[in-house]
Amino acid sequence: MRGIHFSLDIQNPFHNMARVPQSKTYKSPYRVQVLDRALAALDVLAGRSTECSLVEICTTLKLHKSTAHRLMMVLEQHRLVDKNPDTGRYRLGLKLFEFGSKAIGAIDLRRQARPYLDRLQRELGETVFFCLLDDGQVLYLEKIESQQSVRTACDVGSRAPAYCTAVGKAMLAELTDTEVSEIVRRFGLKAFTANTITTGTALKTELRAVRARGYAIDNEEKEPGLRCVSAPVRNDSGKLLAALSVSGPAFRVTRERVPEIAKAVMQAAGELSHELGYRPTAMELVRGAVS
Repeated sequence: MRGIHFSLDIQNPFHNMARVPQSKTYKSPYRVQVLDRALAALDVLAGRSTECSLVEICTTLKLHKSTAHRLMMVLEQHRLVDKNPDTGRYRLGLKLFEFGSKAIGAIDLRRQARPYLDRLQRELGETVFFCLLDDGQVLYLEKIESQQSVRTACDVGSRAPAYCTAVGKAMLAELTDTEVSEIVRRFGLKAFTANTITTGTALKTELRAVRARGYAIDNEEKEPGLRCVSAPVRNDSGKLLAALSVSGPAFRVTRERVPEIAKAVMQAAGELSHELGYRPTAMELVRGAVS
């Protein structure tokens, strides 16, 4: 699966969007005027230390007052801006704080995971991934590629179905049956290969097995010839946070190697979880020792 690379400007997520009139903004073949204007309005507010009037927004963006008013009404409805009821002036809304907090949290988590990914890649020689479950899908947040010529092709920032990937199944196994059923209802269970799980009953059986052994396997379920092993990462309260995986061609990641790889992945995921404050129960420790 091919995806896109992404970057985040933590200092100002709206940097360079529109501090100049519309005719001089960034030129792109994909333009949506109303979206350009909305981002430009947010950038205007981000650049002010005090609240901003509608007239100031109109003047800066060279918009008619009625156009700017409709724009700010929509932004206010989505909590992207707040309007002072006493003065009628605008400021950035708390929804942006929520977005920023999640983005920064993901970046910090990525940084914490990196040493464990480095170690796994050195030990096993295959491509390693660090992923989140985002809106029912796998989001690839970080990867370290194998140095071998035949390797897994999947980009940071790309997405994949959860039910047919090892990282996805490792994370789905941490959810309730109701939550899993809702994800299946939304996205379905499309067959990608002859090994893909395509029924809800089979998926729930598979997730029970994942919970029992502590790791998940993608046995050529997403792509023919590709095998992956993954384990979940938990936060201080024991809830799902992310997943680590090792992925490679089936002729190198053989069935015989799966237990060895699983042990290394579970150890790395467990150590990262411990760093994040998670303390496993006695039963989980026994299961890990048996696995």
